[in-house]
Amino acid sequence: MRISAGTTVTALGAGLGPLRAALLERRGGLAPCRFPGAPGGIWAGAVAGLEDAAPPPDLAAYDCRNNRLAELALRSDGFAAAVAAARDRYGPERVAVVVGTSTAGIEQTEQAYAARQPGETELPAEFDYGHTHDLQALPAYLRSRLGLRGPGLVISTACTSGAQAILQAAALIVTGMADAAVAGGVDSLCRMTLHGFAALELLSAGPCRPCAEDRDGIAIGEGAGLVLLERPEATLAGPLLLGAGASSDGHHMSAPHPEGLGAVTAMRAALAAARIAPGEIDYVNLHGTGTRANDAMEDAAMHQVFGDAVPCSSTKGWTGHTLGASGAIEALIATICLEDGLVPGCLGIEAADPAFRSQVATGNRAMGLRRVLSNSFGFGGSNCSLVIGHG
Repeated sequence: MRISAGTTVTALGAGLGPLRAALLERRGGLAPCRFPGAPGGIWAGAVAGLEDAAPPPDLAAYDCRNNRLAELALRSDGFAAAVAAARDRYGPERVAVVVGTSTAGIEQTEQAYAARQPGETELPAEFDYGHTHDLQALPAYLRSRLGLRGPGLVISTACTSGAQAILQAAALIVTGMADAAVAGGVDSLCRMTLHGFAALELLSAGPCRPCAEDRDGIAIGEGAGLVLLERPEATLAGPLLLGAGASSDGHHMSAPHPEGLGAVTAMRAALAAARIAPGEIDYVNLHGTGTRANDAMEDAAMHQVFGDAVPCSSTKGWTGHTLGASGAIEALIATICLEDGLVPGCLGIEAADPAFRSQVATGNRAMGLRRVLSNSFGFGGSNCSLVIGHG
């Protein structure tokens, strides 16, 4: 499947340009968290400029932090124009929207609860759950904003949502239900997410440091990653989604399978779908959250599939863990790596955990890349891997 256009919004800025520059300069976007009502002493990846990213007046009902992230993405990298061109090529009924999110516009609901007067039980009359907090609000906003009338789906599978959305969007095209698709993920900061991870004692006290021996947890980020998928025979430029694999091991509500059973299954399924051997992958973008258990599990899974032959690293030290958006953002990081011949070593560490057996890069490497595998793993044993490359 051709990735004919793409765009990101992260704590590093709006668009692929700031993300590319930060990767090359090894400059992260995490900072002490100043989100209202957040736990103290944590770091996060907040996006600037959302106050100027309101939806168009005719779509004002959709206004919330999550949809503003989506709007900022649409304004970046010429993405909305690329979708408009696809809409003209195929017709609005033939362009699907498949996007992932974990909490959608829950921050709008948090504001509504806070606005109640003492003793009130009802939420304010002006609160519009359906256009903001409802999971379907995100694809509904994108369809309306882009003038599309094809299938509209939302995927909410925790931290695999953005990657799963790309997989499912490709399936719609392969099965003939659409000729093109806007796919990816959007997730925004909110008090529930920040306090939830704090309650699990999973938040880092500083910038997250995936794969470090003394790693101490996640730094939550927010962001958006959107791609335009089209059939590969279209006379368009761009890398290819060569294969995708998913699994659900259901090991535990929040803890990963210690030996990476589901992760191995997803990676091998993605390689099989791409019809390539493990040795034909040049770099793996790890899920790599920075928690003790997740990183150790992924190292074990990587070693089962690749041994120590393929360089790998996590890029969450730049963006934070953007949850339902992370798989899509990291798929676009894979396209940057392919274009620039870049293996971005884990940020903020001098050496990987000595117990790890995979080939973890800790400094940037310049090397020719033909195929990149991007991993996403989530709560509940959800796993998804994407292979992106040049055939």
